[in-house]
Amino acid sequence: MGNSYAGQLRTTRFEEVLHNSIEASLRSNTVVPRPVFSQLYLEAEQHPSSQNEDDEDDGSESNSPPIPYQMKPPPEGCCTTDGFCQAGKDLRLASIAPELLEVPPGFLLVGAKSPSIPDHILVCAVDRRFLPDERGRNALLGFSGNCMGCGEKGFRYFTEFSNHINLKLTTQPKKQKHLKYHLLRNAQGLWVKGPLISWKGIGNKHCYAGTQLLVTDASPVMTNGNHGPVSLHPLPQPGMVSHGRPSVIGTITNAGPPKKRHKGWSPESSSTAETASKPALSNANGTRPGRVNALENTRFSPPLPPGDFVTVPDCLLQICKVRPVIFRGHGSLPNLCGNTAEVTVSSLMQTCYHSCQALPRVYEQHRASPIQPLSTEMQLLLTVYYLVQLGPDQAPLIEDLEQIFMRSWRESHLTEIRQYQQTHSQMPPHLPGLAQPLTPSQLPWLAKLAASSCGDAVLIVDTASTLAEGLEDTFQSLMAGKLSQTNYVVIICMTKCQEIESCVVVTGKPQTRALAESMLTPSDAMRQINYELSSGMAEELGAFFSSLCPDGGVEGLLEKDSLESSCTETTGESPKPTCGEYHVEWHTIRPIQLAVARKLLSHVCAIADSSTQNLDLGSFDKVEFLICIPPSEVTFHQVVSHLWNSNVLQELGLDHDCLSIKEAEQYVVKLDPDAVGKIEHLIQKSKMNPYTLYILVHDHAHWDISSGTYGGSDSGRPGLVDRLLNCRQICDAPNILTLHVTSFPFALQTQNTRISPYNEIHWPSTFSNDADFYHEKTRYFGISELLDSTCSGSRLPLLRYDSSFESMAAAVEERFPKLHSLVIRTHILIQHYSLALMVASGHSHMQKHTSVETLEIIQCLLSSAQRCPSHHGHMILLRIPSPVLASVAHQRLRHVRDRLGLSNQFEVIMGNPGSALSLGKHFLEQLKVWMKVQDPDWAPSTYLELEAMPCILILTGMEPLGESLPRSLKYCDLRVIGSSYLQRTALEQELGLASYLVTAEAQHPRTHILSSDLSESEPDKLSSTDNEEEDVVVDGGKFNIYSFIYFTVKRKRAFSHGSDASSLSSETSSKSEEMVFVAAAPAWRWIGKSPQIVSPSVNSDLPGLDQSPVLASQQSHTDKAAQESDKDHVARRTIGEDLDPGQRRPSKSTSSSSSSTHTSRASQRCSWARNHNRPPVLLLPKAVYEVITTMDAGGLPKSTSFMPHLSVEWASSFRPLLSKMMTCTEQSLYYRQWTVPKPQHMDSSNRTEGRTDNFHPRRLLLSGPPQVGKTGAYLQFLGILSRMLIRLMEVDIYDEEGINYISNHRSSFIWNHYHQLTASWPNRDTLRGMPFDYTIHDPKYEDISAVFSPDHKPADAGSSRQQEDVYLRRRTTRIKLSKYAAYNTYHHCEQCHQYMGFNPRYQLYESTLHTFTFSHLLLGEEIQLYFIIPKSKEHYFAFSQPGGQLESMRLPLTSDWVYCIKSPIFTPTTGRHEHGLFNLYHAMDGASHLHILVIKEYEMAVYKKYWPNHIMLVLPTIFNGAGIGAAHFLIKELSYHNLELERSRRVEHGSQPQDVWPFIILADDSCVMWNALDIDPKRWSERNVSLKQVLQHMESSPDVTQYGLFGLRKWSSRGGEHGRQREPFTRSHLHDFLLLNVDLTQDVQYNQNRFTCDDVDFNLRAHSAGLLLCRFNKFSVMKKQIAIGGYRTFIMTDMSTTVQPSQYICAPDSKHTFLSSPAQFLLEKYLQHTSHRLFPLSARNYSHPVLSVDSYLNLGPEVTVCFVSSRPHSINISTTGLLFSGLLLYFCDSFVTPGFLKKFCFLKGATLCVICPNRSLLRQTVVRLELEDEWRFRLSDEFQTANAKEDQPLFFLTGTHI
Repeated sequence: MGNSYAGQLRTTRFEEVLHNSIEASLRSNTVVPRPVFSQLYLEAEQHPSSQNEDDEDDGSESNSPPIPYQMKPPPEGCCTTDGFCQAGKDLRLASIAPELLEVPPGFLLVGAKSPSIPDHILVCAVDRRFLPDERGRNALLGFSGNCMGCGEKGFRYFTEFSNHINLKLTTQPKKQKHLKYHLLRNAQGLWVKGPLISWKGIGNKHCYAGTQLLVTDASPVMTNGNHGPVSLHPLPQPGMVSHGRPSVIGTITNAGPPKKRHKGWSPESSSTAETASKPALSNANGTRPGRVNALENTRFSPPLPPGDFVTVPDCLLQICKVRPVIFRGHGSLPNLCGNTAEVTVSSLMQTCYHSCQALPRVYEQHRASPIQPLSTEMQLLLTVYYLVQLGPDQAPLIEDLEQIFMRSWRESHLTEIRQYQQTHSQMPPHLPGLAQPLTPSQLPWLAKLAASSCGDAVLIVDTASTLAEGLEDTFQSLMAGKLSQTNYVVIICMTKCQEIESCVVVTGKPQTRALAESMLTPSDAMRQINYELSSGMAEELGAFFSSLCPDGGVEGLLEKDSLESSCTETTGESPKPTCGEYHVEWHTIRPIQLAVARKLLSHVCAIADSSTQNLDLGSFDKVEFLICIPPSEVTFHQVVSHLWNSNVLQELGLDHDCLSIKEAEQYVVKLDPDAVGKIEHLIQKSKMNPYTLYILVHDHAHWDISSGTYGGSDSGRPGLVDRLLNCRQICDAPNILTLHVTSFPFALQTQNTRISPYNEIHWPSTFSNDADFYHEKTRYFGISELLDSTCSGSRLPLLRYDSSFESMAAAVEERFPKLHSLVIRTHILIQHYSLALMVASGHSHMQKHTSVETLEIIQCLLSSAQRCPSHHGHMILLRIPSPVLASVAHQRLRHVRDRLGLSNQFEVIMGNPGSALSLGKHFLEQLKVWMKVQDPDWAPSTYLELEAMPCILILTGMEPLGESLPRSLKYCDLRVIGSSYLQRTALEQELGLASYLVTAEAQHPRTHILSSDLSESEPDKLSSTDNEEEDVVVDGGKFNIYSFIYFTVKRKRAFSHGSDASSLSSETSSKSEEMVFVAAAPAWRWIGKSPQIVSPSVNSDLPGLDQSPVLASQQSHTDKAAQESDKDHVARRTIGEDLDPGQRRPSKSTSSSSSSTHTSRASQRCSWARNHNRPPVLLLPKAVYEVITTMDAGGLPKSTSFMPHLSVEWASSFRPLLSKMMTCTEQSLYYRQWTVPKPQHMDSSNRTEGRTDNFHPRRLLLSGPPQVGKTGAYLQFLGILSRMLIRLMEVDIYDEEGINYISNHRSSFIWNHYHQLTASWPNRDTLRGMPFDYTIHDPKYEDISAVFSPDHKPADAGSSRQQEDVYLRRRTTRIKLSKYAAYNTYHHCEQCHQYMGFNPRYQLYESTLHTFTFSHLLLGEEIQLYFIIPKSKEHYFAFSQPGGQLESMRLPLTSDWVYCIKSPIFTPTTGRHEHGLFNLYHAMDGASHLHILVIKEYEMAVYKKYWPNHIMLVLPTIFNGAGIGAAHFLIKELSYHNLELERSRRVEHGSQPQDVWPFIILADDSCVMWNALDIDPKRWSERNVSLKQVLQHMESSPDVTQYGLFGLRKWSSRGGEHGRQREPFTRSHLHDFLLLNVDLTQDVQYNQNRFTCDDVDFNLRAHSAGLLLCRFNKFSVMKKQIAIGGYRTFIMTDMSTTVQPSQYICAPDSKHTFLSSPAQFLLEKYLQHTSHRLFPLSARNYSHPVLSVDSYLNLGPEVTVCFVSSRPHSINISTTGLLFSGLLLYFCDSFVTPGFLKKFCFLKGATLCVICPNRSLLRQTVVRLELEDEWRFRLSDEFQTANAKEDQPLFFLTGTHI
């Protein structure tokens, strides 16, 4: 039969036993020999310890040969491979060691040995009842096991099981022989081979006493509902829990063999049991005789020797009405057996004790510390103190005990801790003043002293010698009824080793129920509830409620009402929308939502900007998304509706695929099994569209955080979210960004979280007034505001509990201890609502069976709709987590409603997440009328669409799934939720149902908010309704009406703990203590023996009730009620509105005329509209209410210190509390430090060795309060992200027309055609015949001096702007980047990685610094430049040897076509290391080119960091403060020097010097795109072209080396500088992008001193030197607006805005404040701003310009400059007949002579300005040029620049023409 005694007896064994029996009968006359078969079956096995371990059988000592065994042939087609089961699943331990195996409750994992594969162990699950304990006892015969491969269960025979796992045995299968090892989980989480199974008993050499096995109990250990971790909590020993097994050493009444032998029974057990039942033995073991008698009466086992088992008595729950909870304490808890199903064992307290011992380790990190942990004695004493202070109905919380230990330890070692925190180097001294430690002898009497203050609530048991004896005594007293008033039994005993052992037995009925239910997971609780309902256990509860109702029960009354209502019921047409106050806004976007959306966008940009390059926003051109939500139909349609109305689909360009809201559903997916296909489709699309950014929004992210690989998931959807959203494809996709959205992020903020704290976005907090910055029209009303309402003394709180309901629930729970409290509370709730509906319909005598709160809710529901002509009303929410119970409530309430004839007054709606909404036809038509819906098939799909409909919504499901509720929600009834919701996430999401957005238009919103419960405060209510604190005078005294109502009701409805059905019924029906509410009058009155309060205007009463005046003698009763108010601070209000006359029975008298007047006035306004801006009232269970309203030491509700979620646990029991002052970010860091995920958490595997974090780079978390608008925020985020990506593909381009064009003047160089329009290249001779255009047309130079030209007549030389204003106000336009654009450092595409230096072959440090030295006459010394050359660019340079001295930069030959682009590109830049457009990869279309960045020395490091693969030319240190002129000067001179070197090198190789390519490119760092003009006679158009095409075209020009400069036209959207550009080539000024011939321009240098207008100055001097300047009008360059850096900005450290330009100069040798700016810069700025005063005759006088010799300086827009060159053979304009208003000589050289100046004529009074580098040269110049002959000078006309003394100033002299 599968065991070692399968129907056969060994011959030798039988003969031996038979012989011993006969011998005993012959030798003994007193002892009756035991029967032979009793010896065979009951004799304990005693085998030598040295026996071979393979012989595990009881008869293995026999030498008889093994009996042959023939295995049953396996079924056809099954697997027969060794190590695999017949289903083909691997069972080898080596293969499945890392897996998370699901072990059923009561089973153990064991390892089986197979003879065919001796090196492997097969994993099996075996019922531990059939396995021995560590002593080798207590193993039942037989077998029960499961296959851990295929999961098949229910193998009852080991023979069958061995065949299934392919043991392939040749002998009879025996579990003792083949089940060898226990399997344990090691520290790494792997299953490993543990100790041997002790089949041979305690004498076995492989005994493993003390080893704790991994056991799964039926009731796992939990903290307030949380599973205790397997690795942290010691688990029950084998044999502790064995359901329904007989006692090991119990009394044996039948000595015959049982049907199955028990391994622990011995031949002496019968006699032992007979003697153990005597009282003397009990006394000998220290047990009191009184308890022995109680033990004998209950047939309970006697006390046992130390270390033995403790038997749980049978019928414990039935007799005592309690299921005790045993908290392990210090030491080892004895094993339990017997009726263990009715006892719960928890290790929470033991874990708390152990954590307390480990607390001071933090102070021993550096050296030893005298700080000691709390002693065992102090821990126990503090535990007793804590239990004593608990209320009679209050269950203990481990979190409270942990904080008590923490505070006690800190207070006792406060001085040492402070000294340790101040310094680690000095040992804290011993303080003699500290209290002496508590000794073991003091503990018992101190504990008893503490317990004496609470009576019998806490009992200290210290007389027992062992915990086993103490537990036996406790069970005896419990069965004898001696602990009926005791809630906790603390057992303390001293072992022989003088060590304290302890445990706590919870015996209080409410405490044990709360603790037991808190240890159930939500799914376990639902299974238990379903079992209780399906098995008929709850039927007795219904019968009990029926017995409480008189008059034939509720059904009889309902039947009677049904007949009456059927006679009077009339059907009318659907109501017309006559109420003008109905207005609903569901999809309004608030400012704070836009702000949160922008915060999300900024975090996404931060990810893209980080150096990790995990997100390349620049590479995406489109956004798509998928929103994942929990499987709720209402939530699904709710999100789809928000999406459809948010215009996000239109902004993302997805509207063409979504023509209806039905088609928009493709972007929202419910996380059910059908979601797998949609997620896989998203993954495939992301691979096919790498340039599309996919946003995966995980809404309600705290739902289903189970691990996809953990087999023991609690939910029915184990790890679906983990498998879908955390899969490798989504994590590795570079274009998928995951956004988690939740109101409760705590479970995602653990030590193993996947989300970086920098990627968390928190909703702006009202606590820190963050929300006030957004000018919100609404104010959020959440949990904190609900708590604030409880502290208001003038208003009724919005957060309440129902004392009557709680009293009845406590009494019924005590009567039915086997039923779950959710079943009991739900039935009570159904009963209360049913009876309240009957009371509202006229059955006033039924109100004593319901509560005031329920009556108020029903009255509000019925009366609100009657006041509105359109029957608008309120919603009542009933939260019933169990779907089965919710269905019962739905059917019952609909039945009662219909029977009472109220079917058209309100609807009862079932809110099941798995099904759509269902409404009756009447209410459906009402909604269509209100919402003006024309579609006949329309039906509401969300709760928001039920706005203003009077209804009761029964919301079911284990947790809310993100459903939003309408603003008509009036009451949120959570009275049925219980202890299983005492985790922060579970509790707060239930409370979040009442969250509300309140319009903040009123001046004092809190005043209106807190009065929301007075929503029906119409004039027809009693006058005190408008002011709850209005006092009523009764016999000269005052009392509060509402206080009196509430506290009287509370006293009358209270139940005693020990009440049964009869006492409960009699007490609640007592006439002497009942109250009746008179609802038809404007005031209340109590009728009966209670006092009456009657308004003078009241003349109505109820049938059969007497009226009596209020007597003075009854005032004492009022005082008594007032005294009771000190015990409870929650205020109650009563029903004060008239019911509809048709909804109640007629009374003997009617209301007065004043009441009718009040009613008519009240009906003038819609009740729903008045309460539209008031939060709902929240009803809670008392236990939850006390937890919420109790504040901890941190100023927060106690619930915040609870475990955040079922799937996480605290990293340490001793942790600081959350503080009220903590921000959301600080709370996140708190949970990240102090919580760790459990194995079933999806983040439990998110840990990599060697890494401190495992954050996913593309994962964000948005958290905010419930119902605050997070959906709208992330939808807006999708929209602005799409707009940003479009904007990233667009840049601001300067879009300005050329300046200084005269529309009515036909200039020859514009309108005369020198070239054909279709000409590709200029003709050199034709171009030379064209006039040079001196006029500057570049818009950026609008504020400079015009260059005089005889052909140009300005229209207006008047208005001008400052240079800064010109820059800021220049016209720009948004242009989308083409594929040929230049980029800054933020662009990271795959094609650019190698170009940018991100290729793995080229590391950042692989660049070398080279020195290049040359001399120049103007500088007077050698110039040393530095080249930073990456390894990848060294082929562009010539070295003396590989890695040697830099010799030159290689240049191609003119005829050479190897290089795509011949000209090296030089880009001078400063301050734009991030924003400069240096990435020319796309602009060059991938062509090879030489690009050199010219930078200043102090910026070398930062440019090298951002552009590691670019060549850099570092200017000398002396040029750190220089301007753009110095950069251009050095570039040009270096290039010419390099040209000479290359010519020399090429000549050595046989080339001609003139064949070396002489051109370089000078490019601005803001050139972004290039365009080509397509010329067509009918239509001209421009198109984007690559820079490569432009340069190749220009470099291919005929006679290219004969040109001095080439340039491009500045782009404008208006197609040219002045209308259409008629000439393809012009001779004019060139800017920003130049192709410079360094050979021809050898004698024309850039001015190295210039800061501004150096290109204008160079253009004029190059033209005067006879060089050809050609501009290609066919091509245009676009310049990007970059507001950062650039040579246009020069920061003057000492020049503030208060320094006027006139102060930039001063008299020579003056003590003027010197400015730390270059002298040249001060001079240029001075001339720009003050030249109109320096040259007064030149101001606005274009015909008389200032003559400037050999240079151009900006004299401001009001002064015109005429440039002339003094060089021989230079080209100048004709000045014949031209009178100049001034003369400017700037650093004039020897070419300027007195004779040259005498060629020009000046106006009388013209101004002369001579500028020289020093004072001496200034005087020499005046003398050399004989200026004193025609110009008059004064000593006061000499000036110098006001720069710092350490810099050489510039001097200038002014004079007046004679």
